[in-house]
Amino acid sequence: PTQPNGQSMDTLLAGYAAGALPKALHALVGAHLELSPQSRDYVSVLEASLGRSFESNEMTRVEHRDERLSAIFALDAAPARAAGAVPKALEHFFGKSLDDLKFRTVLPGVKECQIPTDDGTTAMLYRIRAGKKMPQHTHEGSEYTLVIRGAFSDVTGRYGRGDIAISDEDIDHTPIAEAGEECLCFAVMDAPLRLTGPIGRFFNRFVKH
Repeated sequence: PTQPNGQSMDTLLAGYAAGALPKALHALVGAHLELSPQSRDYVSVLEASLGRSFESNEMTRVEHRDERLSAIFALDAAPARAAGAVPKALEHFFGKSLDDLKFRTVLPGVKECQIPTDDGTTAMLYRIRAGKKMPQHTHEGSEYTLVIRGAFSDVTGRYGRGDIAISDEDIDHTPIAEAGEECLCFAVMDAPLRLTGPIGRFFNRFVKH
């Protein structure tokens, strides 16, 4: 599957290894690690490096990073949970199973469930009907989206189960769920999204800035 921007993903995984992420984003990355043996191995390298740096009181850089990443990405995928199952890290964060969460319809073919947070982020679960196109939008901050089931595509590529899409104010996109299966995603945002395109322009006529 297509990987998100390398530097952004590296920063995200480094934040997880250092324990520096907000709770919701920590849960999102933890779920990603359950589904991605490549990232698990990379985070293990980061954690080992951080451990050595704490022992010596000196920051230690990851040596031969590109070679390490090439070896990691060449590994065979580890056995995963049942297809489409919600990762344990997310079930722990939700405090209940997916079946017990209440979704509301926000658009034809799109349902959402907001997960309460106390870390200044907004956490949302989305159920998107197969083949459904989301409204065109951009972001006032950063959005991290983990695919739990199904897949979607946008201007940055295709994202399937276990992939993380990273978006910010420089990306104006229209995610489209892949045909054949509902797309279930968990998204964490640190600022609101902003509609663009025809729908956004229509609603912006009625919004006072």
